[in-house]
Amino acid sequence: MIIRQSQLVIDCADPARLAAFWGTLLDAAPVDRDPGWSSIDPPGGLRLAFQRVPEPRPGKNRLHLDLDVEDLTGAADAAVALGGRRSGGPRRDAAGAFQVMHDPEGNEFCLLTSSRP
Repeated sequence: MIIRQSQLVIDCADPARLAAFWGTLLDAAPVDRDPGWSSIDPPGGLRLAFQRVPEPRPGKNRLHLDLDVEDLTGAADAAVALGGRRSGGPRRDAAGAFQVMHDPEGNEFCLLTSSRP
């Protein structure tokens, strides 16, 4: 049996709003299939789909995206300008630096720079 990744589906209250946020952030045109379903296809990445659900997000994500960036501050500023928010300040470890972020609905993601060649 061969199984391939198809897409990552994110439950949310407003699919079109999140598709617009993530599409701008990842340079992908949002596709609004209907009021309850939108998606983006980032260049070289996995499709992200946004599905309307009635219940609120219950707490911390059990899954999040890590996004490689060259300019951590610039990428965080761009995400904030689109409606995201920072969670604390940038952190550094042996692998590089990262900034924990939240999208407009509070879904967590991380921006990363690598100190590895």
